[in-house]
Amino acid sequence: MVERRLSFLRRHREKQQHADQAPGQGNGPENRHGQPQTPVGQHLVKNWPVLDLGVQPDIARKDWLLRIDGLVENPITLDWDAFLALPQVEDASDFHCVTTWSRLDNQWKGVRFLDIAALVRPTEDARFLLCTGSDADPMSQEVYTANLSLIDALEEDVLLVHTWNGEALPREHGGPVRMITPKLYAWKGTKWINRISFLKDDQLGFWEKRGYSNSADPWRNDRYSS
Repeated sequence: MVERRLSFLRRHREKQQHADQAPGQGNGPENRHGQPQTPVGQHLVKNWPVLDLGVQPDIARKDWLLRIDGLVENPITLDWDAFLALPQVEDASDFHCVTTWSRLDNQWKGVRFLDIAALVRPTEDARFLLCTGSDADPMSQEVYTANLSLIDALEEDVLLVHTWNGEALPREHGGPVRMITPKLYAWKGTKWINRISFLKDDQLGFWEKRGYSNSADPWRNDRYSS
């Protein structure tokens, strides 16, 4: 039943994409999903710039936990060993930061969010996610969160990654585990991720509360809420 529901949601996403089939804005050859390689307003970099809230949590793998709860039939908490016991995949994708830089062809290893969703079995009411990181704004003490529609999260290239270009994911980039969302601006991929909650209603994340776009489509230059 759950696998049929996830399959339905993914087909719904594909229909949405087909309905909006006008190519997005940008430059260069087509990328892996048929959009211009460099989205509008972006420039390519070879390095991987570091952006954060001013803190970089130091979390040992033996101490890392991921809580998955909300509208699911099987809420769970994964430790490092349980996370590595899930199906591991290697994938290549691009990384687009809202601050106008993009880094192409990153090599990742981790777990598809799709497999995590199948494990916890979202209920019929689940439509959105709220992901939480271990970092917090030093001034307000508000913890970092990012919201996603469940349909967006079920894209096959949405991963929880622990390895980048053959090395352990660096602390400054969200290690030991972060989410990546290659078809969205990168702030939607929570660093130092420790919780994923399935929700009926959308709940704005840290940057969305501060005027950033809720949909975050790089090929629509969708950086800020209108």
